[in-house]
Amino acid sequence: MRFLLYNIRYGTGSGRYFHLPVPFGGYLKPTAANIERIAAFIQSLDPDVVGLVEVDSGSLRADRQNQAELIARQLGHFHVYQSKYRPNAFIQRIPILNKQGNAFLTRETIHAQTFHYFQDGVKRLVIELELQECVIFLVHLSLFFRHRHHQLRDLYGLVKGVTKPVIVAGDFNLLWGDRELQLFLAATGLRSANTCGVPSHPSHAPHRQLDYILYGPGVRVTHFEIPAVRLSDHMPLVCDFEIEKDARPLT
Repeated sequence: MRFLLYNIRYGTGSGRYFHLPVPFGGYLKPTAANIERIAAFIQSLDPDVVGLVEVDSGSLRADRQNQAELIARQLGHFHVYQSKYRPNAFIQRIPILNKQGNAFLTRETIHAQTFHYFQDGVKRLVIELELQECVIFLVHLSLFFRHRHHQLRDLYGLVKGVTKPVIVAGDFNLLWGDRELQLFLAATGLRSANTCGVPSHPSHAPHRQLDYILYGPGVRVTHFEIPAVRLSDHMPLVCDFEIEKDARPLT
């Protein structure tokens, strides 16, 4: 099975153009053309499951179209989308921001989808996707260390409650380095598919490892790569894996 993780920055692109005519002005520019490029790139990889971080569900910059739905339609996949802010939060009243979320796309049969929310931070969403043979969590952790620490505690509880082989993926925003993950990995038994610690951010000159695909017992990684693609400020992570026979759930 091939899993692709990609923080697409709401399809707003990267490079110098993103900061014209004012710094970070790209967040307000139309995204349709770049989303087409992102969709074509994803399609070229032929993934079974895609985890998308920073997806626009239909603001003006996205021409009121859900980017996850658009890409899923081109791939012929099912999609699961949810705002990354907790329900009834004040930020849900702010235009553009209230259309920001994360999504799964998959050709596999979805057995269940659950939306969890961390107790701390602004970005609180955790999407739990249950497939036939495994469960995948998608996260986007806080920029603040204290909040990340508490979010990892909550994430530990979710992971330990799963009986199928598990994968945890997303933008972890580990601004202090992967030392922040040591206790979480030790407690959960998860391992990083990126064994060499290859950086994925920023895409024009990567020197930070912010994006992670973590996997637990019963999952065997057969291939991992980070394609040098600059359609976002993050580069995508590609992970091929198999579920070990003894770890498959009884049917």
